[in-house]
Amino acid sequence: MAEAADCPLLHHPIDEAPVFTAASLMADVRRTRNLPHALPPAICVLDFDGDLTDSLVAQGVANPYPAWPCFHTTMFQLELEGMTCGIIPRTIGGPYSVLIAEQLAVAGVTLILGLTSAGRVSPDLALPSLVVATSAIRDEGTSLHYLPPGREVACPTAITDLLYEELTRTRRPVVRGKVWTTDAPYRETRTQLQTWASQGVLAVEMQAASLFAFGQATGANVAVVAMVSNAVDHTGEQFDTGTTEDGLAILRACARATRGFTSIHGT
Repeated sequence: MAEAADCPLLHHPIDEAPVFTAASLMADVRRTRNLPHALPPAICVLDFDGDLTDSLVAQGVANPYPAWPCFHTTMFQLELEGMTCGIIPRTIGGPYSVLIAEQLAVAGVTLILGLTSAGRVSPDLALPSLVVATSAIRDEGTSLHYLPPGREVACPTAITDLLYEELTRTRRPVVRGKVWTTDAPYRETRTQLQTWASQGVLAVEMQAASLFAFGQATGANVAVVAMVSNAVDHTGEQFDTGTTEDGLAILRACARATRGFTSIHGT
């Protein structure tokens, strides 16, 4: 069996410049699709599930943003709290969310917000509820391409308090704190859940550590709001992420927080 020291994930030359970049890919998308250079919406949401985006599009609330230079995704846009918000559906997991976040940052997006589904870890957490992630356990691989190996990574953007304050206006309970990011949700064990709960973890999801590491390494503004909708110890209804109106309330709160963040930090 190979030693841990031989694991490729632990030996990335993170200080060396990459040879394949988001900027070069986006230039090729613009060329092949004859797209203009255009500044995207100031805030863009990575919609993990995609159901909210689907509903907003079906109701005519969100419409395609035609200048988005991406081979892999479609960006939609909608007006919220006097500002335009972009939303990209089904950005599932750390690798995919950071792949798209790289392109959003190069395109000039002010804030990249991961809106992710999550499972409850802390037995004290209400179900359903919202968690504003302030840090994340790095039980995934993407963060190791951006930061040296480590146990935990903090949210690099000073917006978590604003998000918490604005989200308290929604219908769901809101807390802020630590999450556990995993690449393998079907490999979670009861021992892991108990261990992380004892160490103050609130919920388990698939994006936060990756996005936070990307943000720390590149200076991009990122944040994660987790919609906690299920738990292995819950016997009632599971996966209740709310109605489209609930989702819109969350997006409006995030837009208000972004506006407050930009007014304070001038980004």
